[in-house]
Amino acid sequence: MKINWFPGHMKKALDELKRELDKVDVVVYVLDARAPLSCINPEIDKLTNEKPVLFVLNKADLSDVDKLEGIVGSLSGKNKECIYLNATESGATGVINSKIKSLCKSKIKKFEERGIKPVLRAIVVGVPNCGKSTLVNNLCKKGKAITGDKPGVTKGKQWFTIGQNVEICDTPGTLYPDIENQEVAKTLAFIGSIKDEVLDVVELAKQLLVRLDKLYPGVVEERFKGAKTLEEIARVRAFLLPGGGFDEERAAKSLIADFRSGKLGSLLIEETN
Repeated sequence: MKINWFPGHMKKALDELKRELDKVDVVVYVLDARAPLSCINPEIDKLTNEKPVLFVLNKADLSDVDKLEGIVGSLSGKNKECIYLNATESGATGVINSKIKSLCKSKIKKFEERGIKPVLRAIVVGVPNCGKSTLVNNLCKKGKAITGDKPGVTKGKQWFTIGQNVEICDTPGTLYPDIENQEVAKTLAFIGSIKDEVLDVVELAKQLLVRLDKLYPGVVEERFKGAKTLEEIARVRAFLLPGGGFDEERAAKSLIADFRSGKLGSLLIEETN
């Protein structure tokens, strides 16, 4: 299964993003904590142009926190900070406002020396379905940004005020124009950043079984009463086809849904070494 899906509207979104990046002081780069390195879009990375970046590893409640610690260190550095959180928790995003101000301290100092309190502008970027709009809503303390548990919900940029003298722009999720690394492509598909409708869900589930067996052996068997294959999962769950046989497609959807909802455990689904 080769994945290379880049819908036309994403080129438009990337072009719009280029224009907005010129207007902001800091980039809030939201990554899915189950696969943060795979979520870093090299196209966006080039566009940041030395601007301060705050990496936010979202959905940390679904990830392997012990493994996240090393990633946080690798993404931190000059003009870069990294945190992890669960944007669905009330108040979880409060630290972002202070981090934005910390990353912009030179601008704040420069303006305050002239007696001016500057307005800081940040932009939220990331792959589809990483939780950008949920994070923005938490920051606003209101459900202003449109959200959904599938990629492609945010259709255009939306600006919001998130605190005194801080504004933030929510943007549509963007994928790579050309995903050459198929391991990365599969990883993005596992976490739901690529629409299931354009994928072979049975093949995707088989690839997920291979990845899980390598990184977290035993989690599938524990969840599905000893089952290791889609046919065995279908048998355990009594997913039957009309006229007999086991429904592997239904088993595939069940496996993927259980992974994405955290029912298989808190997992980091990419290799970090």
